[in-house]
Amino acid sequence: MGLFLRQDQPWRASRREPGLSGVAVFVVLVAVWRLNSGHYTPLIIGFGVTSSLLVVFLSWRMGIVDREGMPVHLLPRATVYAPWLFKEIFTANVDVAKRVLTPFEPDISPRLFDTGVTQKSDLGRVIYANSITLTPGTVSIGVKGSYITVHAIAEDVADGLQEGEMDRRVTWLEGEGP
Repeated sequence: MGLFLRQDQPWRASRREPGLSGVAVFVVLVAVWRLNSGHYTPLIIGFGVTSSLLVVFLSWRMGIVDREGMPVHLLPRATVYAPWLFKEIFTANVDVAKRVLTPFEPDISPRLFDTGVTQKSDLGRVIYANSITLTPGTVSIGVKGSYITVHAIAEDVADGLQEGEMDRRVTWLEGEGP
């Protein structure tokens, strides 16, 4: 066994993961480097590409380049999910603004509750919890098994989340739904 093939590290990803994740990591690293560098001479570009390749190689050898760390497989469905999420974020912003700016008795009745999760992977559950938190008026407090603890600004906001539309859409994004 070599240094990078130790069996006592169960957290390491399989080295048989698709190469597409490694290519995506390389593209992201080069793009970030180019945006931050500001220097475009051949020597400097060569250094940037070489260092990005070295980082991808070392990450691959460590077993941390995988589908969960760089979920390229979600991109086709994310192009449908993202506009829906942006619409929900906008709608929730308007709702929270109305609640907060009501002059006399704002309709605020905080509630803490658990909502079920139908996602199969940790990545899917994280996307769902982050989607809840991105939507104003709700905050994901914790993820435990097949439940997410959520704080909502009002009863009707909590009821809307428990209807399960966002859960179904994230499950579809994950590739598990119809």
